Amino acid sequence: MYEIGAIFIGVFIAIMATFNAILHSYSGSYLSILIIHIVGLITLIFILIVKKQKIIFNKKVPAYLFCAGAIGVLMVLLSNICFTHLGASLTLSLTVFGQLVVSCFIDHFGLLGMNTYKFQNKKIIGFIIISIGIVVMAIY
Repeated sequence: MYEIGAIFIGVFIAIMATFNAILHSYSGSYLSILIIHIVGLITLIFILIVKKQKIIFNKKVPAYLFCAGAIGVLMVLLSNICFTHLGASLTLSLTVFGQLVVSCFIDHFGLLGMNTYKFQNKKIIGFIIISIGIVVMAIY
């Protein structure tokens, strides 16, 4: 079940990044990011109202975790720029590759408070195949 959800995340990221890049071409980098996040906030408020769920703020949350919002803004900005110059498929392929590399480090060393999942050498085969695919996409 979670695997299917993860596939949908990939589908949504591809669609969202494409919409973001198109919006960027109409309104520029900063306005498009503002619009995207305002629409996201409105969507979240709507979901909370429909589910009749209240937001309870936990004062024990470490302040550094709020950096995810800033990272999200930078991610949208870079994505919009890269889409314009690299296209959707190469941008998203390189994005996934970057996620794979960093997530392997996070898993292996238990970084950022995550559980440890040791890197297995057989994953190198997957990295090689993905790398070859990205090189082919970049050339053609």
